Amino acid sequence: MRTRAISIQDHARIAEAIRAAEAQTDGEIYCVVAHSSDSYFFPAAFMATIGMLAASLAIACGLEMWWLSVRLSWFVLLQMLAVLCIVVILWLVPALRIHLVPHGRRKMAAHANAVRQFLARNVHLTEARTGVLIFVSLAERYAEVVADSGISEHVGQHVWDGVVRDLTAEAASDRLAEGFIAAIGTVGTVLARHFPVSSDDINELDDHLVEI
Repeated sequence: MRTRAISIQDHARIAEAIRAAEAQTDGEIYCVVAHSSDSYFFPAAFMATIGMLAASLAIACGLEMWWLSVRLSWFVLLQMLAVLCIVVILWLVPALRIHLVPHGRRKMAAHANAVRQFLARNVHLTEARTGVLIFVSLAERYAEVVADSGISEHVGQHVWDGVVRDLTAEAASDRLAEGFIAAIGTVGTVLARHFPVSSDDINELDDHLVEI
């Protein structure tokens, strides 16, 4: 996935896609793209420190004579200096952090952010509980569709999995805006099938992409 900001023109196209989709349904669609779902400073520092300590012990055991000749105080000091160097490097080069974090930890952070955005943006507070969040976190190469309880009773998870699959494929080809527009269209069609627009429908959520 790309990590540069979405253009103003793409923001406008996505907003128009949301308005067009919501014109056919009482459901609400909200879109969020995050550049990253975590700073990853502490987990990266932890993983790097563990790796450094393991490597140090392996080298020390492999060089037994050298190990025996080094005073414990010096060895501890060297380890502390190495940890300090790791912390400084990770502080100065934020882009390095995520590469030191396991994929499972990245996925957990992105999913937690999706849920956090669903709640923070009030997608769960629509009158009929028919809000849908389309979420992408670029650094983690992660996408998710979070549907409120009023929708999940009618739409299976496999439908949203298909939306996510197509969205991530477009994003991987540097077509994030197109991916969002296609996802919005699909979600709108699904919502229109189960929650067609009524005469007294009101727009409860903003019709634009939030970039964080």
